[in-house]
Amino acid sequence: MTERRAILSGSTFEEQIGYARAVVDGDWVHVSGTTGFDYATMTISGDVVEQAEQCLRNVEAALSEAKCGFADVVRVRYLLPDRADFEPCWPVLRRCFGEVRPAATMMVCGLADPRMKIEIEVCARRS
Repeated sequence: MTERRAILSGSTFEEQIGYARAVVDGDWVHVSGTTGFDYATMTISGDVVEQAEQCLRNVEAALSEAKCGFADVVRVRYLLPDRADFEPCWPVLRRCFGEVRPAATMMVCGLADPRMKIEIEVCARRS
């Protein structure tokens, strides 16, 4: 039987909506769409690059709890309401994924809260 467990970040959204920040299923780690909220304070910057940095800190925390890291990421999805906000985030994204080169998709869509400017979802395989 494969190990399956939920990883919670403490975000109030997880409780209100009923989901986990990440799910570990055997060697696979599925990290939910993660926004730029600082989950300890439930605050969010108005700057998309700062949000991207916080998204990645949140993703990294979930991956770490699952005993893996950015080097294990095989798939990433970037969700943004405004396509013009994507390119300013590239240097931040490249710092985490430039060596790893996961499969990636960027989608323009509405997000749950108008303050959210980017959401990042990853799938990793633990080595």
